[in-house]
Amino acid sequence: MLHVPKPLVSVHWLNQHLADENLIVLDATIGKVTEANSDSNASTQIVSARFFDIKQKFSDTNASFPNTFPSVEQFTTQSQALGIHNDSCIVVYDDKGIYSSARVWWMFKAFGFNNVAVLDGGLPEWIKHNYPLETKADYSGKPGNFTASYNTGFIKFFDDVVNEVGEDNHIIVDARSQARFSGEEPEPRAGLRSGNIPGSFNIPYTSLLENGCFKDVEQLQAIFKAVLSEHKQTTFTCGSGITACVLALGAELSGYKNLSIYDGSWTEWGSLTEDE
Repeated sequence: MLHVPKPLVSVHWLNQHLADENLIVLDATIGKVTEANSDSNASTQIVSARFFDIKQKFSDTNASFPNTFPSVEQFTTQSQALGIHNDSCIVVYDDKGIYSSARVWWMFKAFGFNNVAVLDGGLPEWIKHNYPLETKADYSGKPGNFTASYNTGFIKFFDDVVNEVGEDNHIIVDARSQARFSGEEPEPRAGLRSGNIPGSFNIPYTSLLENGCFKDVEQLQAIFKAVLSEHKQTTFTCGSGITACVLALGAELSGYKNLSIYDGSWTEWGSLTEDE
């Protein structure tokens, strides 16, 4: 049975294993809130890919904030509907390079599944190497037997982060752009105030990338070393819990442990708190 060698795999590795029986490729593409039209390559997908609908099927759509973490039951049901099994090997990509794919990688880990990796460079890198594509189509195969089991600590919620602010043994790191983090640039969501969580640090997720792919491990380690501590719990945040997962992936590749994602991120924090 196929297993991912690490949390990030190359397009070459994926192309070599496309025919492996337990491989499932997931297209986790979503639009960027900062771009009016970001659905590039919307009509094509990697051969045999299945669309993982973060917004409508793998988020709690009744919640007050976007991309809210789903329940164990919802994640199990929707994963089974995509034909995912407990012994599947999952590779996730998006059409931006590295953007929303890391969110799906983190969700599976949070629900007890570790045989999952992000495709480095995503669809643009796949196209660049002329690997096979097909027209997008909904999955219509047999359901899978995947069963989720929630791992405490992978996801943090508002009260958790309130308790972490100012704590010496916790670090909060924001993946938004420096201009959004500092409040120099307004938030793209209408009515949401600018700012950041008190005491938090800023590592823009784009600083980990080069031409849509992750920088090498030595470069990533240098970026994280300036902010993170191996002995402290790190909570990553962003606008709505998507690009925070890019930081989590980069940190894991760099050898860090004790990592969490603040699910509501700045959209929730900025809505529920006043200016400091």
